[in-house]
Amino acid sequence: MALKWYTVVVDCADPQAQARWWAEALDWLVVYDTPDEAVAVPRQAMEAPQHEPDLDAWMRRGQGLVFVPVPEGKEVKNRLHLDLAPHVSQDRDAEIQRLLDLGATRVDVGQTEEAGFTVLADPEGNEFCVLSTRDG
Repeated sequence: MALKWYTVVVDCADPQAQARWWAEALDWLVVYDTPDEAVAVPRQAMEAPQHEPDLDAWMRRGQGLVFVPVPEGKEVKNRLHLDLAPHVSQDRDAEIQRLLDLGATRVDVGQTEEAGFTVLADPEGNEFCVLSTRDG
């Protein structure tokens, strides 16, 4: 039997700020917030059939971003990054601007204008890509 993907853990200086930033960027919820860990999850992951938040159910299912504090800063390019894609109803350029307004920065990794993706970094410098629009 194959393993199930549970979460992505992000080392950072300020877990609470990072969780809030990513929750705002993705329209997710911060569902757990302590000095040692902060967790952001998709809104639908917290909704039981009755549309009430259910943290216990999420703990069984997972699929979110977990932010944990580390003493060292980020020094090199990420070996793993997230790819985000706007829905077909969204304006990609407007979404990139929204992320920049939230505190993201543009990153040049040698991509060309024709690449079909834009590389950004979150407030702590973690790179991620905004792809061209995808269905679904």
